[in-house]
Amino acid sequence: MSSRSEVRSKAADPESHTGVIALLVTAIIAVLIGRQVLSFLIGGRGAVATWTTVFSAIVVQALPFLLLGVVLSGAITAFVPARVFSAILPKRASLAVPVAGAAGALLPGCECASVPVAGRLVERGVVPAAALAFLLSAPSINPIVLVATAVAFPGQPMMVVGRFVASLATAVIVGWIWARFGRPEWLGRVVARRLPAASDGTPRFEAFRLAVAHDFFEAGGFLVIGAAAAATMNVVVPPSWITAVAGVSVLSILVLALLAVVLSICSEADAFVAASLTGFPVPAQLAFMVVGPVVDLKLIALQTGTFGRAFATRFAPLTFVVAVAASVTTGLLLIGVA
Repeated sequence: MSSRSEVRSKAADPESHTGVIALLVTAIIAVLIGRQVLSFLIGGRGAVATWTTVFSAIVVQALPFLLLGVVLSGAITAFVPARVFSAILPKRASLAVPVAGAAGALLPGCECASVPVAGRLVERGVVPAAALAFLLSAPSINPIVLVATAVAFPGQPMMVVGRFVASLATAVIVGWIWARFGRPEWLGRVVARRLPAASDGTPRFEAFRLAVAHDFFEAGGFLVIGAAAAATMNVVVPPSWITAVAGVSVLSILVLALLAVVLSICSEADAFVAASLTGFPVPAQLAFMVVGPVVDLKLIALQTGTFGRAFATRFAPLTFVVAVAASVTTGLLLIGVA
């Protein structure tokens, strides 16, 4: 069994991180080139062409935000002392959760960026429930997402308000539930993968480089796995199944919520897809926009890589249920359209 010093010595090996980063970059380039080759060979026809198109789109769309996330998480590890978070956030989890949820509006990125940041926040001593509230709110209520929603739904300001309210409510409620029922061992992987911080005697920029390299490789690998799963579901599920239930209110909400999980669309773009689903009622469209940024296939894969399987198998179902309930409640009470 490896000791803590052995784990850290491996983390500090520059050559190992240079190799894995090169491997990941090569894999991404191969995906992009391979898509063009496959499209040429099969003439753009069939399920394989659809799969490669969807897979490449998800990876290319998510990668810049993932890079933003790991850079921010690396900066948190290397340059921000743990006492800063203790000073900013309330001591009690019940108060820290809504504060962290509201702070999610400050990170202009999608869900791929929020996962590594949340992982580093936990490592730096932030109450896990508060870090998870931030994880859920950051891709859902940031200014870019809200502006995109306003553009997608012109003349419908209540859709923007409804998305903000339902998304923030989801983040806070899930955070409170986790504060009450969550167990430290479910986040054990975060502790196991801890890297040196500036306070460990490692130079700040070296700690930053190591953290970015580690997070980018690990999260990037799980992003590829999630994108592959989402692309497969896009090919397997017939579109006719979705349109057939558009007129059934309760069923339509569940269908669009599940569709958001499957499609794994970036939160900056999902409002335009929701707006195009004109046959569905408002609560269903709202559920699509609220669920997508907090529960989708690539996000589940990223959470598994960051926090571990024990976390993801509990957190994803909890978030899905709360997000759907918040969407329905907001759609009916605030927007007032069934």
